[in-house]
Amino acid sequence: MKKNVLFLMGMLCLFLSVSGAARAQEAGTISGTLTDSLTGKPIEYATVALLRSGNSQALQSALTDTNGRFSFAGIAPGNYQLAISFLGYQKRFIGSVAVSAAKPEASVGNIKLTPSATQLKEVKVETLRPTITQEADRMVVSIEGTALAAGRTAYDVLATSPGVFIDQEGNIQLNGRAGVTIMLDGKLTYLSARDLRSLLEGMSAENIRNIEIITNPSAKYDAEGSSGILNINLKKNTQQGMNGSVYAGANYNFKQYGYSTGGTVNHKRGPWNSFLTADWVRRAGGRDATFNRVFRGEERTTYFDQVADGNFEVQGPPSVRLGTDYSFNDKHSIGFMGYYLTNDLEGDFLTETFIGNAPNQPNLFVDADNFNTNTFTNRNANLHYLGKFDTLGTQLTADLDFVRITNEGEANFYNYYDSLNVEQPIIQDFLYTSTPNEFNIYSAKADFTKMFSRGRKLELGAKASRVESDNDSRFYFNNSEVPVLDLSRTNHFIYDEDIYAAYANWSSKLSEKFSLQAGLRAERTKSRGESLTTGQVTKRNYLDFFPSLFLKQTVSKDFDINYSYSRRLQRPNYGMLNPFFAYRDPYTYWQGNPYLRPQYTHVIGVTHTYKKQYSLALNYQRNEDVIAEIPAIIPETSTTIYSIGNVDKSHSLSATAIVPVRFMKNWDSNNTLLVSYNEYNTIVNAQPVLTDQVYYMLQSNHNILLPLQFKLEVNGTYQGRGVYALYEIDPRWWVNLGLKKSFLDDKLDLTLNANDIFETQHLIIAANVGEGNVSDWDQYFRQRNVGFTLRYKFSKGEKPEERKRSTLEELNRTGN
Repeated sequence: MKKNVLFLMGMLCLFLSVSGAARAQEAGTISGTLTDSLTGKPIEYATVALLRSGNSQALQSALTDTNGRFSFAGIAPGNYQLAISFLGYQKRFIGSVAVSAAKPEASVGNIKLTPSATQLKEVKVETLRPTITQEADRMVVSIEGTALAAGRTAYDVLATSPGVFIDQEGNIQLNGRAGVTIMLDGKLTYLSARDLRSLLEGMSAENIRNIEIITNPSAKYDAEGSSGILNINLKKNTQQGMNGSVYAGANYNFKQYGYSTGGTVNHKRGPWNSFLTADWVRRAGGRDATFNRVFRGEERTTYFDQVADGNFEVQGPPSVRLGTDYSFNDKHSIGFMGYYLTNDLEGDFLTETFIGNAPNQPNLFVDADNFNTNTFTNRNANLHYLGKFDTLGTQLTADLDFVRITNEGEANFYNYYDSLNVEQPIIQDFLYTSTPNEFNIYSAKADFTKMFSRGRKLELGAKASRVESDNDSRFYFNNSEVPVLDLSRTNHFIYDEDIYAAYANWSSKLSEKFSLQAGLRAERTKSRGESLTTGQVTKRNYLDFFPSLFLKQTVSKDFDINYSYSRRLQRPNYGMLNPFFAYRDPYTYWQGNPYLRPQYTHVIGVTHTYKKQYSLALNYQRNEDVIAEIPAIIPETSTTIYSIGNVDKSHSLSATAIVPVRFMKNWDSNNTLLVSYNEYNTIVNAQPVLTDQVYYMLQSNHNILLPLQFKLEVNGTYQGRGVYALYEIDPRWWVNLGLKKSFLDDKLDLTLNANDIFETQHLIIAANVGEGNVSDWDQYFRQRNVGFTLRYKFSKGEKPEERKRSTLEELNRTGN
């Protein structure tokens, strides 16, 4: 390990020295800012072209950042001109900008652009909003204003993002691989898959601005997340004065109904910039499933056939998200953000099981009716500081975060056993569980960015976080007036974890064709898990280094190639470490594993990008100590116990193509094609097992502007046969539709949605458990639904202005 670290540090120094040698040959920079002539606000994403005086051929081009800044590096001595253009503004030319050896840094100061009177007409009639943009280090999926966003939840929209797959328990995969980190506004969510799903399903998709898909993060980001990061950016504080919206909608999945209502108010005046969002949602869903198992023992074979029907309803008081920023001046500001969500779940899982020693010849019938309730609460507070120290972009950000998550859950299990063909009374066995848990998370971080001349940038940061978890899971026999505690299935588990991290990241232009970003992150993890029931204590204390390297080659004005390498890890979430038995029926359990080790990942990638829209990404990923669910079959008792374990290693080789196609003026599409080879090596019953598969996935999203200004969106997805650890997953496909129409000068939007219209999104899985044992299931989670949403937008403000805040990055690990 030490040799590898020294080697990587040596390579980093080598690249930095090469960068320094290349910079010695460069001459100077030209920089400036763009603002609106009426409001004085920065203009972002405007195009600035650099030309030689007297020549119309552009030498370089750049886009302004969120503060309206732009800069050109590596400029040879001479006289230049700037050509500035942006949709909705009049073009502007700046002449006679001189760069010399005596004065290599030239600043044109603040340039004011005048709005064009035809701006709204051009945007409304001639363009369709793009939904996917390929940037240098990430893919950005635009959600704001799309028909599919209206009437849907944040969970629904995330599930239809390019390369994203969400399984039946809410676990997320990216490009066919597990281990994805989910962030909200750059902040880790600190949630298990189940709780994250609860949070996202309680959030309207219309509160989302975009989703960033980062498959190979730099050292600036936490090392957590072996397959990358999905960052959900929410809308807030986008306009001067007061503005906002209110909405109401309903949906029906042909068995249950749900509704959503809420609103957002933004207010910006003087140094204050504030927002308030409230969402009140009733979610309803369930699943229809069949489970088939074969247990082959030494003396007999047992056949297990089960039909299941599950239902749930979740609702609570409105979730509230509020925040404010206060600017002392142009250089310093502070901000606060708070979030509160609580809801109550009522659910059932009803199963009918036939068990026998020959196919279709059962001798036992089990009717198991499970009823559960849970109250989930999430409290989140953030205090933020931003300091700007020069016009180049040198800045310091700092964040303090506190998160408290609680679950108060209980369940009743009513089991009835009927010995078929035997005159015996039906046997009753009633059970009860109480599963309260809570998490307190504290985090502090600081990030410093130093900008140098000629486009060089140094990023430094440090972070400390602490998690305190308490899970008191109790299991009772409930066959008498007084429940009796079952010590064999009860566990009180306490887990504490401290993580200390620091990173350095350097960016520099090596030449006209090549630019480099290299970084190194160090993370020290110290944890202690203790079962108060058994006295078992598990401690961990380890230091890891996570290098990252990115080399960008500009082949031409429209064609770039990005080469990348990074090392990352996936820590077990806190629920996985709890050895408590989670009960589903008398023959099915789930159990945690306190001995789980982190999963480590090496990712090498080459991404080709054409015109910032078309891309082809080639990636190789190697995982060590893969964390995955493992089914264990016990033939003697016909029981299946699902647990989480480390399954040796896996390899993945993939190609992902992003191809936008405009079929006609009013019909745009974005298409994603993934082809990957996935291989898992594990041990089952002391025997090595290899599971591999070539996997295909195609997603096609279409935006169509119909007559009378109706906007139609169509999302189609096909997934080929796949594998994950011991599981083999059958192909499936689905189609979603959205239709949107605006009224009252675009203030009132009506949206109709139909999801999984052909009811084809079945999840059919088989587990490779060896020795002729079978564990297959077919589940449908009622994705087929229809709904509508009405949204009214109001505004007393001025021209929109986006204000970004630097936020915390960390979590996803507070449950099972």
